[in-house]
Amino acid sequence: MAISIFSSTISAISSSSSCFKPNISNNFSSISYNSLRFNPLFSSHSCSASSHPSFSRKLFKVQATTLQEDEEKVVVEDSFQPKSSPQGDGSGSNGEPPDGSSSSGIERWVVKLEQSINILLTDSVIKILDTLYHDRDYARFFVLETIARVPYFAFMSVLHMYESFGWWRRADYLKVHFAESWNEMHHLLIMEELGGNAWWFDRFLSQHIAIFYYFMTAFMYTLSPRMAYHFSECVENHAFETYDKFIKAKGDELKKLPPSKVALKYYTEGDMYLFDEFQTSRAPNTRRPIIDNLYDVFINIRDDEAEHCKTMKACQTPGNLRSPHSGFDNAFEDDAGCILPDTSCEGIVDCIKKSVTRPQSIEK
Repeated sequence: MAISIFSSTISAISSSSSCFKPNISNNFSSISYNSLRFNPLFSSHSCSASSHPSFSRKLFKVQATTLQEDEEKVVVEDSFQPKSSPQGDGSGSNGEPPDGSSSSGIERWVVKLEQSINILLTDSVIKILDTLYHDRDYARFFVLETIARVPYFAFMSVLHMYESFGWWRRADYLKVHFAESWNEMHHLLIMEELGGNAWWFDRFLSQHIAIFYYFMTAFMYTLSPRMAYHFSECVENHAFETYDKFIKAKGDELKKLPPSKVALKYYTEGDMYLFDEFQTSRAPNTRRPIIDNLYDVFINIRDDEAEHCKTMKACQTPGNLRSPHSGFDNAFEDDAGCILPDTSCEGIVDCIKKSVTRPQSIEK
């Protein structure tokens, strides 16, 4: 009965629901609409300026439930094509900074440069991994998951530095990034259980890449959070594609194998708060995986990467990230007495400028 009632509503928003990233804030309707319209990294076919300007709480929950009903229908290519952005003409949603038409040509050029550098770095690493691990899937996944946690460590380090300097505080960013690192850690544990870390060379390579990757990401995030988040989106998009190809190629074999014990415990047992926390595009408690075999395990790992990709997309618009557990009514209550006035600053230069030109005080 509920499906028939909402079928017309779901079909009406289906064109926009695939690329809708909920921005849970006190003024949810206006902010999320602006984010969809002016986000520089949305591909030209993903969202149009004529998208619905407001979404009710009920519509948001219906969308999350619909995604849950068909877990295998997870396609990030339709909504997230980082490679399409730098080729845009600088107008509309392609290659345009979050401020839209008011942005200068220099800023649009900077966005394209940042994205081009990110894509070059990502493609270079992919070619190396393709050469070393073209026929060793679990070892490749182990390397990927060892590296995948690093950006979230770097983001949290820089955010703690900003907080220590009294520049800004973002509790939701810290919570979500920690939940993302927690999810990636369990992906890593699953690959270790499957024997991906058996060779000394694989452990040596992945750990040393991770160290270099940490300092590079921290430096990038300090200079330009937008660039760092886009780079992570490129990496997460590659992870999604890698798992998706593996599932399509080895799906029949995986269905005959028992599930990972780590996966069973993580996806089906215990407190699921952190599992819900990193999935910022859906309401909590709407995704509860069923793990019957190894195929289900990799399906859920792939879907996790799609959720990371969505979150990294949302983070590229300043102040656009909100914990799924914050809700609509108490969007600002969780951080009450904990946020500095005008907390957004884009990189260390902007943070220093704001701290010098405007005195800030912490409400207690």
